Amino acid sequence: VQLQASGGGVVQPGASLRLSCVNSGRTLRWPVMGWFRQRPGKEREFVAAKRWNGGSTVYADSVKYRFTISRDNAKTTVYLQMSSLEAEDTAVYYCAAAERSLITGQFRGVTNYDHWGQGTLVTVSS
Repeated sequence: VQLQASGGGVVQPGASLRLSCVNSGRTLRWPVMGWFRQRPGKEREFVAAKRWNGGSTVYADSVKYRFTISRDNAKTTVYLQMSSLEAEDTAVYYCAAAERSLITGQFRGVTNYDHWGQGTLVTVSS
């Protein structure tokens, strides 16, 4: 397993950006996948996660209505569409995959995920 996150960059406040997560071209077979971020000087925090069978989706309050997690029809790429970006969104973003079909209440737990990508840096600055 080698999750690879990409799509980060430097953008201005209010801009949009889309992050991608792949597994070396293989199908993303895990029942739950999520995005986390680590802001400078902070611990890794939950951003969004989705269980693909059943469709449960959870977002952190700070990104709700601005970020959207999705997956392509081929199930090879998971996206995090980010809009109305703010300086506080500056962080290294990580995609993660859980081997178990987590219940919604478990989505936010870092330790509930088994596989992690290497992170992609998003900088929001004017």
